[in-house]
Amino acid sequence: MSSIQIIVGSMLGGTEYVAEACEETLNDLDHKVDIHLKPDLKSILNNTFPSINEQKKHSNSDKNPLWIICTSTHGAGDYPDNIMQFVSDLSNCEQDLSTVSFLIIGIGDSSYDTFCKAAKELSKLMISKGCVEIVPIKTFDMSEDIDPEDLAQQWISTNIDLLSI
Repeated sequence: MSSIQIIVGSMLGGTEYVAEACEETLNDLDHKVDIHLKPDLKSILNNTFPSINEQKKHSNSDKNPLWIICTSTHGAGDYPDNIMQFVSDLSNCEQDLSTVSFLIIGIGDSSYDTFCKAAKELSKLMISKGCVEIVPIKTFDMSEDIDPEDLAQQWISTNIDLLSI
């Protein structure tokens, strides 16, 4: 069983549904999932790197934690309001994050030239912090993908081996 942090950036709620669908699939696969609809870096770090006492209680805690970031892009390529503080805090974070693996699911509309820009920028930020991107950004195009929740669940189920969990 793995512990996974799902970090959500959403303006209108659609990305929350995708994140919750991922959570459901991962729970069905017997993984412990913490979903962060209002991402706070401090609580995510506390969940990712439990204290020594917590590690003793849960001796099977992850050596390589996984963050799944589900985010839309808002406006002219901006981050959704609810994830902006997380991005700012992560930008200024000095903690060693080199053991964190991550993947990003970007939700957008390809008719805009800023298609999934927030997801792409977050990927660059995570890499700059030493995190390891385990698969390229998975994007869902809302102008084409009718049911991104179902597609996200299928993608996770199909690629579970790639996720190193």
